Amino acid sequence: MTPAPSPVGTFAPFQHRTFRLFWTASLISNIGVLVQTIGASWVMMTIGGSASLVALVQGMNALPVMLFALAAGALADNFDRRIVMLSAQASMLALSLLLAAAVYFDWITPWMLLALTFLIGTGAAINNPSWQASVRDTVPRDTISAAVVLNNMGFNATRSIGPAIGGTIVATLGATLSFIFNAFTYLPIIWVLAKWKPETAKSDLPREDFLSAMSAGLRYVAMSPHILVVLFRTVLFSFCAVAVLALLPIVARDLLGGGPLTYGGLLSTFGVGAILGAMLNARIHRMLTDETITRLACLIFMAATVTLGLSTNLYLSFAALIPAGACWVVTLSLFNISVQLSAPRWVVGRAIALYQMTNFGGLAIGSWVWGAMADAQGVSAALVVGGLGLLVCAVAGLRFTLQNVVSVDLDPLGQFQAPATKLDIKPQSGPIFVMVEYRIRQEDVNEFLAVMTRRRQIRLRDGAQRWALLRHVEDTELWTESYHVPTWLEYIRHNSRRTKADAEVMEQLRKLHQGDGPRVHRWIERQTVPPTEDILLKHTPELH
Repeated sequence: MTPAPSPVGTFAPFQHRTFRLFWTASLISNIGVLVQTIGASWVMMTIGGSASLVALVQGMNALPVMLFALAAGALADNFDRRIVMLSAQASMLALSLLLAAAVYFDWITPWMLLALTFLIGTGAAINNPSWQASVRDTVPRDTISAAVVLNNMGFNATRSIGPAIGGTIVATLGATLSFIFNAFTYLPIIWVLAKWKPETAKSDLPREDFLSAMSAGLRYVAMSPHILVVLFRTVLFSFCAVAVLALLPIVARDLLGGGPLTYGGLLSTFGVGAILGAMLNARIHRMLTDETITRLACLIFMAATVTLGLSTNLYLSFAALIPAGACWVVTLSLFNISVQLSAPRWVVGRAIALYQMTNFGGLAIGSWVWGAMADAQGVSAALVVGGLGLLVCAVAGLRFTLQNVVSVDLDPLGQFQAPATKLDIKPQSGPIFVMVEYRIRQEDVNEFLAVMTRRRQIRLRDGAQRWALLRHVEDTELWTESYHVPTWLEYIRHNSRRTKADAEVMEQLRKLHQGDGPRVHRWIERQTVPPTEDILLKHTPELH
């Protein structure tokens, strides 16, 4: 594996028409989401009042991702992503109209508002893994990083106009219109999805069982140390950094003495910072490692958060939000890209879903924690403590260091063919026991064991169970790799998951092996009780 090439230009993905259409439609939809967020937060301020309930509006947007993202990732990897996204977008449109009606007819209560916000967030949770995984269908692989940054920039760019639009609508026309406005902004993306005809890889294998698909996603990430480090750093960053966004309505009201326009202006300033961060992202990545970027972003965000908590000056608060927005988009884009480029296509939706679970889980829990602290100790104390928490995220890099994404080809290898069998093997036949024999010279043992460490990780990551490596006690050059899979279908699926990057390990083993290629033995487990003894057991109760 070689280091990833220098990032392509920030705007390279715009050369591709499909990406341009999706990006534009998403931009419009994101403006609507932010307008609705302004409306929902301000409605909660008027009917609920407490900082914890206002912060929970942000939490209810994030909580569904924490709860349902893995299931949504399984949907993204096993069903037509276009249909999944269309269904999610249509449901969010309907729920936004229902929320508008509840406010207009004065049915709304704090808990109804939180429930509807949660349901709209559930639609977003179902949509997001399919949306993120579809980036690979709209741009070439070498521009994926730039595409992710542009998507994040687009979302955060809307923070510079969406809150201003939302604040204006709420202040002049009322919250009901903010929800209706959001409903109509779903239409462009629904239209683009309806017109889009992506090329989808055909598979001869049946769709994975839903629970098994979720288990496979968890297993893959659990056996991927780099992804685990990214997820850990993500939850630390999100938990602390969300204090700014969750408490911004309270900052506008209590620290700055403003209203919805002030709140919208603060969010807009955060969005301006995010745009600047996205514009500088490629240059930053050419100069610094991923770990250095993350540590610096945590420290700068910490300083901005503490400043916001201590400031009662409108202009100083605006100034603090610009670097905060830049660090937000640079850091979360880095985490997102790391996960996307570290997972092969068969599991990328689930890997992204687990990233979103940790990200939005941190956002949801952090929103509740900082809201509760603001109620108990005041908004200034909550922001200062949240800011200092980002120091922990920076220091965590000493033990859990982010590695720069390496350039590996995770496309399917496509060389495996199911072996012919003389037994009548059905897809559900099993369990299957596999043994692979290697003949290794004594002087090559250390290298062989090092390669086998990677082999074990690949096997388990792709679905093998009870993997073991055995050495013959008499013929010391003979080694046997063994593992189980539950069924013959899972054996075929396991081998079909090999990527082109995995071929490097396979080739190393072939070179170390003496003689023709390693010999593979495939066995199906059967009952070990002889038929005559089985009959005896059935008719002799005292032997049971």
